[in-house]
Amino acid sequence: MLTCYAAFVAAWMILSPHKWGRWSVLGSSIIVFITWFQVQLDVMINEWFGVFYDSIQKALAAPNSITAESYYLQLLTFGKIALVAVTLAVFTRFFVSHFVFRWRTAINNHYMSLWTRVRHIEGASQRVQEDTMRFASIMEGLGVSLIDSVMTLIAFLPILWGLSVHVKELPIIGEVSQALVFVAIIWSVFGTALLALAGIKLPGLEFKNQRVEAAYRKELVYGED
Repeated sequence: MLTCYAAFVAAWMILSPHKWGRWSVLGSSIIVFITWFQVQLDVMINEWFGVFYDSIQKALAAPNSITAESYYLQLLTFGKIALVAVTLAVFTRFFVSHFVFRWRTAINNHYMSLWTRVRHIEGASQRVQEDTMRFASIMEGLGVSLIDSVMTLIAFLPILWGLSVHVKELPIIGEVSQALVFVAIIWSVFGTALLALAGIKLPGLEFKNQRVEAAYRKELVYGED
């Protein structure tokens, strides 16, 4: 996988060089890879929970059936995974913040190169400053969350596939082969579509609200004069 990532980044930067190429292409690839690695850690923790609580149940059902050494080894295993996960989460937050800052800088530079054409627009300076900030902030949360959600679904599908052998029927629907897998996929698609439908008007409403706010600020400036 790392080889494919390296080949993709190298080919893109050679065939389509750009001032922000290292941050846009290499940075995006690093974020995707880190997100994938974090999802794999989630899968490892999920598997650890199964083994750990099985041993706890075994110990409660039959005292002295597990040793203190095996119990502490399980805790040590979790500590190793948690240490990597926490360290990676801090690094991810740091790197994504820098990535978004560079993205905002690139957008700002693009608008500044067109400043002679857009400076006559009402509130152009505020639009450049505020809209680039909002766009970067939204993408910082929304973009990474989207990648994480998709990869989490893909990573846990094999686990759901294995567990589905124990779930033969669904309420109301009846018998369904690999029920948990289909429920996860259908529910993900349904939830995404529902949220998209509910929020489809929000960008237009926000745009109209910004126009009203700009007109209000303009009247206040006239009032100061």
